[in-house]
Amino acid sequence: MVESSRICYKIISQIIKHFDWNWVGIFVSDDDSGETDQLVLSEYLSSYGICVDFIIKFNAHISQRDEINRNINTVRSSSAQVIILCGSFNYAIIEFFQNAPAIFYRKTFILNPSWTTNTFIASNKAEAFNKTITIDLNDMTLPENGSFFNNICLSKQPNDKLLEDIGERDYWCRLSDVSKNRLNFMNTDFHDLYLYRCPYTGVVVFPKYFVTLGHPPRVYNALYVMALAIHTLRKYLRDPVNKANMKAGNYKSQLHHFIKKTPDLLKMNKPFFNENGEFITHYLIRQWFKVQKVTQYVTVGQYTEFASEDKKLLIDPSKIQWRTKNNEVPKSRCTDKCLPGYRKVPREGAQTCCYDCARCPDGEISNRSDSENCIKCPDTEWPNEKKDQCIPRPEEFLSYSDVITAVFSVLSALFFLITIGILIIFIIFKDTAIVKANNTSLSFLLLVSIMLTFPCVFLFLGRPVDITCMLRQSTFSIVFSIAISSVLGKTTMIYIVFKATKPGSVWKKWVNMKISNAVVLTFSLIQVMINITWLAASPPFQELDTRSYPGKIIVQCNEGSVMAFYSILGYMGLLAAVSFIIAFLARTLPDSFNEAKYITFSMLVFCSVWIAMIPAYLSTKGKDMVAVEIFAILTSSAGLLGCIFSPKCYIILLRPEMNTKAYLLGSRNKVTST
Repeated sequence: MVESSRICYKIISQIIKHFDWNWVGIFVSDDDSGETDQLVLSEYLSSYGICVDFIIKFNAHISQRDEINRNINTVRSSSAQVIILCGSFNYAIIEFFQNAPAIFYRKTFILNPSWTTNTFIASNKAEAFNKTITIDLNDMTLPENGSFFNNICLSKQPNDKLLEDIGERDYWCRLSDVSKNRLNFMNTDFHDLYLYRCPYTGVVVFPKYFVTLGHPPRVYNALYVMALAIHTLRKYLRDPVNKANMKAGNYKSQLHHFIKKTPDLLKMNKPFFNENGEFITHYLIRQWFKVQKVTQYVTVGQYTEFASEDKKLLIDPSKIQWRTKNNEVPKSRCTDKCLPGYRKVPREGAQTCCYDCARCPDGEISNRSDSENCIKCPDTEWPNEKKDQCIPRPEEFLSYSDVITAVFSVLSALFFLITIGILIIFIIFKDTAIVKANNTSLSFLLLVSIMLTFPCVFLFLGRPVDITCMLRQSTFSIVFSIAISSVLGKTTMIYIVFKATKPGSVWKKWVNMKISNAVVLTFSLIQVMINITWLAASPPFQELDTRSYPGKIIVQCNEGSVMAFYSILGYMGLLAAVSFIIAFLARTLPDSFNEAKYITFSMLVFCSVWIAMIPAYLSTKGKDMVAVEIFAILTSSAGLLGCIFSPKCYIILLRPEMNTKAYLLGSRNKVTST
């Protein structure tokens, strides 16, 4: 009944993974057992992402000094601090230990059961293997016949070859077969080991580990299980029907069937056979300690194959003593682990356990150590400074908490109140000459439209939503187009009136027509139609821009149709240009009746502001872009208000003597006569 070596190497691989090691060395016997164990171990190590730095094979022959030195250099130059011993027990490995003890005393060894049960190591090489981790089979004790080992006298049974071998191995008694003595130790160079003729004639007291950890209890249990299986098979075959159904050559398979049914009878922690027919039992993870020349075994963990996945491997790290300073867990890795926020970058030509660490690129994180790849954060999130977690991106827009917002709000309210004040002045003094001379109705319409442009600023403030996105550009463009159309109407009428004063002028028939009203209505309706078409076809909407600036979300308005947006701006520019041209042509007309110079200057201000605004608008994003447009709105509206109405207010309030029809006519005649 042989325990599965595959399970043992699976346990070893899990132990290595448990302590976060990924870089190990292997000592293996150069025989069939070593070859098989190496393949199984390598398979499990690879499945757990563990790499093997070196594999040194030891055969049963005397190693050459060059080979020993080469192997010593291999171990010395390796960064692997954990070495696994697999295959069958080999004295050549023990000899290798003696050649470089200083190197191996710094390493951590893990032994498989075939090495653990060898009493030679525990008896004679405990110092070299001090604090070694071992995989032991569950303690097994012999039943009632266990007392047999307590009543053996070697001298009374000199011809018992088994006892002679036991005496040679455990008590260094010289064998009667001289060739056998040479065979056992021909491959060793141990100066502290020698054989002598045993004078001992008393009862041999076998060490406890020989009875519990050694082979006797396993041999006994194997024979016991086999006997039970054969007994059960014989009882099965007593039935003629069963015997008749049993085909020749099927006894082996049937015997195996009954063997699999017997383990529970042994009461050995529920051992059983797996689907491959391998015997599975409870395993103990132990550590060897040498205390005052006595080897002790401390159980530091266990492995139960038939337990739940999270309880299969249980290790108590507080019971483990390491060979390092401060009893720290040794590090056995090809490279240090990549911290969260980094990813692994394979080294060319190196094993997968050897890699470099690269910082995650912008917008990506890794939230665990040794990440193969970085994870892209959602569009609404961004990596923190360490790039180990995604955090919500701060939103950027022209919020009410910004200082610039407060400035714009105060200016907008101030200009709004100033416009109301001017409107009140014009209403109070509507019957005066200066107000009548400049088309009262158009002046009122111009004042109201300018006044309404200032509250439009508040549509640009705060967090944009779909409704404000649709209203902000449309409302301002329509209101401001009415203002410019009013200016154009005033300029047109000024030009027509003074052209009609010349004898035989063809403009006389246009004087009594309400040209200015038609101009305002027509050109304002065109802007309204452009906006209606825009809102119906491709209206503006709220947009979250996550690409322009790393680490933040720009909450902005997508204008929908870029062509429509620039059409309304271009149309306002066209109206301003026409007004500027007509006003420029009428600039030489009599000053008292002429606003052309002021209109010219106001249109010059408007054009300068918006021409300068366009490149600034295109080169900025987020709240800066909104601030540029608000500045253009306030500046152009204030320019119209100041250039056109401040001279009139000056005359009305400060120079009332100039606000008379006689003064205006006198100025006109004076200008005409010159």
